[in-house]
Amino acid sequence: MSEKIALIGAGAMGGAIGTRFLETGNALCVFDLDPDRVAALVDKGATAAQTAADAAREADFVIVSLNSSKIVELAVFGDGGAAQGAKPGTLIIDMSSIEPDATRRFAEQAKAQGLGWVDSPLSGGAPKALLGELTLMAGGEVADVERAHVALKHVASNYTHMGPAGAGQTTKLINQVLCGLGFLAVAEATQLALDAGVDAEKIPQALKGGRADSALLQEYLPRYATKDYRRTGRIDNMVKDLNAVNDLARQTGTSMPMTALCGEIHRMLTAAGLGGEDQAAVMEFFKGAKEEIAP
Repeated sequence: MSEKIALIGAGAMGGAIGTRFLETGNALCVFDLDPDRVAALVDKGATAAQTAADAAREADFVIVSLNSSKIVELAVFGDGGAAQGAKPGTLIIDMSSIEPDATRRFAEQAKAQGLGWVDSPLSGGAPKALLGELTLMAGGEVADVERAHVALKHVASNYTHMGPAGAGQTTKLINQVLCGLGFLAVAEATQLALDAGVDAEKIPQALKGGRADSALLQEYLPRYATKDYRRTGRIDNMVKDLNAVNDLARQTGTSMPMTALCGEIHRMLTAAGLGGEDQAAVMEFFKGAKEEIAP
């Protein structure tokens, strides 16, 4: 059954999500401040909206894929935002990665305006979105989370209700702790293999099925070994998420020394001008000397 979906935010991640919705036969209306991003989805069958409110007007589901809580707030609750156009009962599904506190506040604001809210951040990146194989961690009321799956089943193969509003975002931060540390561990091991003269590209096969195996190892070690820095994510987005982890750790009194070091390394890479590069570019930290990165 075709769903009426509004997409607010059509960047690398939103664009992949929108593409998947279209490929699975859904009606998509898209809004983004960048006309080229909108045009790319219109070419695939979407319709364009002039404002987020216009995009939401006929939708049953409003999917939000943006880069910060401030931008989410403006896009949903600001002048011309999705909440102004959405009909009562519309479900807003925020697939952005933002702070749990902000999410809880947005969920209350949506409820006061007669709208549903589910926070459903993701893991897997644009490649998994295009395959419909995202991992989603959802927060919100039971009925809303169940209804959100009607739309999200098109883009996700793993969908878990983690608790009330904000629980999805908290789980995403835990995911980012594991990913941030994992990226660095795999990059460090790759550099040791290269320096020691081992064929690094054979390591994923050699370790497959063992305790050191992981999706990060299989996907990223070959990329690290060959300097494949194609963009599927951004280092500065990891910095944003690790900063949020630090805030949550302070609130909970959790000691996280390894994550703190991980955040510092990512901030160093950003200060060196690599913030806009893919996570694969963390190899530059271990090489000891920065080389030019092909765009």
